[in-house]
Amino acid sequence: MDKRPAGRLQVATMDDATTRLAGALAAALRTPLGGDVRIEDLRRLTGGASRETWAFDAVVADGALRPLILRRDFADKGRPTLASLIGIDDDLDRRGEFALFQTLANAGLPVPHPVAFPDQLEELASCFVMERMEGEGLPQRLLREETYAEARRIMPTHIGTVLAKIHALSPAELPHLPERTPARQIDIVRRMTALGPAPRPVFELGLRWLDERTPAAPPQRLVHGDFRNGNFLVGPEGLRAVLDWEYAHIGDPMEDVAFVCLKPWRFGKVDAEVGGFGPRDLFYRAYEEAGGGPIDPETVRFWEVLANLKWGALCVARAMAHLLGVQRSVEAAAIGRRVAETEHDILELMG
Repeated sequence: MDKRPAGRLQVATMDDATTRLAGALAAALRTPLGGDVRIEDLRRLTGGASRETWAFDAVVADGALRPLILRRDFADKGRPTLASLIGIDDDLDRRGEFALFQTLANAGLPVPHPVAFPDQLEELASCFVMERMEGEGLPQRLLREETYAEARRIMPTHIGTVLAKIHALSPAELPHLPERTPARQIDIVRRMTALGPAPRPVFELGLRWLDERTPAAPPQRLVHGDFRNGNFLVGPEGLRAVLDWEYAHIGDPMEDVAFVCLKPWRFGKVDAEVGGFGPRDLFYRAYEEAGGGPIDPETVRFWEVLANLKWGALCVARAMAHLLGVQRSVEAAAIGRRVAETEHDILELMG
């Protein structure tokens, strides 16, 4: 643990809501941290379309400091959501996400360690607390700054090794997770696409292509569901942690293998197929050598087409959610313009 320097001044002031939140956190952490707790430097982090993320320091009686993160659902539970628009909502809630983090941490996987699941306190409903790890998560910095030059070189290998360890966990070793078959995910694409204007010939062609190539009986393993650059915490030495497990499910492990290679997650480094970091051959080799099993390129291509369709359909749905007044935001309005990019990528993959 760190120690809070003596005489440190608190420069920032908190509004009433943040003050109440700090008080609730202090009460909730008293038992997990073994005594009275003082909350300092509580601030909401930017980003996050589906959850609130707060960073803060918990200082215990002897001055030891714990850097922590609060993950919390948005307070307005009555507002319509994208899930309600399409009639499907089986993402993990915060209790499920906390239980999964416990399992992953106990298995030695690189994730932040869970600290507390408050028991529905008024200010802390639908949330959990985990450790705050140091590292960089912003893809643009990771792919361009000299500090991460060595990390970029070894990241495909690190990603492959860690992903194989994730996929080594069988459903019997995990808390309850939703099952997402290819057919279910194709249905989600159709529902999201139906929110927007019709017709969408490229989407229909892609869906037909998928129907003809759906894997008959893929392995059923733990799938992260959003495994990509942007959900990695990285240091100069390489991968430190895998974040954001709210879309975790039981499914085909090749879904994750494909997802990290999608063109949108290369952030302009198009030729570096694995998250903008480097080549597939290093990633595939590390995955197989770490026990992830053989990679079938055609199965990966199936999941790349499906993932691109999901991303394109999500762009349609987010834009329509904005236009319909469900989730008003400039980001949602702008993201609809990216549908054309996904259509190009889908045609390229099917060609």
